[in-house]
Amino acid sequence: MKMRRGCETRQIMDEADSLDADRVITHNQVEGRSSKIRNWSGFWVLGLCNNFAYVVMLSAAHDILTKQQSDNSTTPTPPSLDGNFEVRNSSNSTRYDCNPVSTAVVLLADILPSLVIKLSATFYIHHVPYGFRVLFCVGATVTSFLLVSFSTTISMSILGVVFASMGSGLGELSFLSLTAFFSSDVLEGWGSGTGGAGVAGALMYSALTQAGLSPPDTLLTMLVVPVAMLLSYFFLLAFPPMFPQWRRLREAGPMGRGGAEERRRLMDEREEEEEEEESEQQEKGPREDRASGPLSCTEKMRTIKMILKFVLPLGTVYYAEYFINQGLLELLFFPKSTMTHAEQYRWYQTLYQVGVLVSRSSLRCVKIRNLWALALLQMVNAVFLLSAVYFQFLPAPWLVLIVVLYEGLLGGAAYVNTFYFISKESGDREREFAMAAASVGDTLGIALAALTAFPAHSYFCSL
Repeated sequence: MKMRRGCETRQIMDEADSLDADRVITHNQVEGRSSKIRNWSGFWVLGLCNNFAYVVMLSAAHDILTKQQSDNSTTPTPPSLDGNFEVRNSSNSTRYDCNPVSTAVVLLADILPSLVIKLSATFYIHHVPYGFRVLFCVGATVTSFLLVSFSTTISMSILGVVFASMGSGLGELSFLSLTAFFSSDVLEGWGSGTGGAGVAGALMYSALTQAGLSPPDTLLTMLVVPVAMLLSYFFLLAFPPMFPQWRRLREAGPMGRGGAEERRRLMDEREEEEEEEESEQQEKGPREDRASGPLSCTEKMRTIKMILKFVLPLGTVYYAEYFINQGLLELLFFPKSTMTHAEQYRWYQTLYQVGVLVSRSSLRCVKIRNLWALALLQMVNAVFLLSAVYFQFLPAPWLVLIVVLYEGLLGGAAYVNTFYFISKESGDREREFAMAAASVGDTLGIALAALTAFPAHSYFCSL
C-alpha cells in the first residue's frame, strides 16, 4: 500500500514537473514570437521612415523647381491660388511644357550624396556604432525638411535634398547591415517598409497639396517621420543581448563571449529557416567564424565578386526605372486632361510607388531568382515610354499610369529579391558586409539615370 502511494505521489510530481516545463516552453515560444513581431514591425517602420524624405523630394521635384522659377523670375507671373505653383515658364514654347531645369536636377541631388556615402562607407562604417548612425540619419532628415520648406532659392532647396540623400543613404546601408543581427524575416519587413515609404510619401504629398496646403507647409508636417524613426529604433526593436549600440562593432567588450554566443544562436535560427526553405544550400562554414574579426581586403573583394551577379541586374532595373521617372514622366503631359501638369506628375509618382509597395511586400508569396528577366522587362518599359514621348501616340494619362504601376512592380521585385538571395547565399561571416555593399547597386543605377535624363530633357525641350 505504501509503495503504491509512493508511486502515485512520484507520478503526480512528475506530471507537475512536466506541466511546469511545458509552461516554460510555451512562455519562451510566446516571448520569441513577440520579439519576432517587434523586430519585423521595427524594420518595417525603419524602412518607411528611411525612404520617406527621399520619395517626398522626388514627388515635390516639379513643385520645387517651378516655385523657385516663379520666385526668381524677372517677369512677375503669379502662382495659382491652389498652392500648386503651376506656373508656365514664359520662355517655354515647346509642346512638352518643359521646366527650364529638368527634375533630374533634384534626382541628382537626391542620389549622388547617397552614392558617395555607400561607395566609401562600406569599407569603414563598421567603426561607427549603430546608435550614432541612426542619430545622424534623423538629424539629416530633419534638416532636409526644414531647408526645403523655408528655401528662397533653388540652391537652398537642392541643399535640403542633399541632406535627405545623405540620411537615406547611410540609413539604407546601416539597416541592411543590421539585419545580420536578427532572424531573416526582418528583411521582409524592411522591404515592405521601404515600399510603404513610396506610397505614403507620394500619396501624402499629392493629397495634401491637392487639398490646398502649400508644398512648404506640407513638408513641415512631415517632420513627424524622423521622430518615428528614432522611436522605432530605440524602443521597438528587441536587440540581442550584448549588441554594440554605442561602441564599435569589433571592440572586445560588447562582442565578447556572451555576444559571440548570442550571435551563434541567431545564426543557428537563420540556418534552421534556410534548411526549411532550401535544404540543398546548407553547406555552411563553422558558426564560430562570424565573430572572429573584420573581413580582410581580399575577403571583401571576394564577397563583392560573389554579389555582382545580383547587383548588376538590380542596377540595370533602377537605371531604366529612374530614367523613366525623372527623365520622361515630366514630358508626358496631356493638356486636355482635367489634371494640371503638376498634378499629373505627382500621380505618376504615386502609382509607381504603389507598384513598389506591392512587389516589395510579396517576398513571402513569390521569390524571383532570374533578376536579369526583370531588368530586360524594365528596359522595354523605358523604350516604350521614350517612344511615347517622341511620337506622342498615347491619348490620355491613364495609360501612362498603368505602365508606371507595372514599372513599380518590376522595380520593387528586383530590390527585395536581390537582398533576399544575397542574404541566403552569403556566409555568416560575410553577410553583414555583403548586404551593405549590395546597396550600392540601385543607387549607382539611379545616378546614371539622372545623368542620362539631362540630355534627353534638353533634346525634347528644344523640339
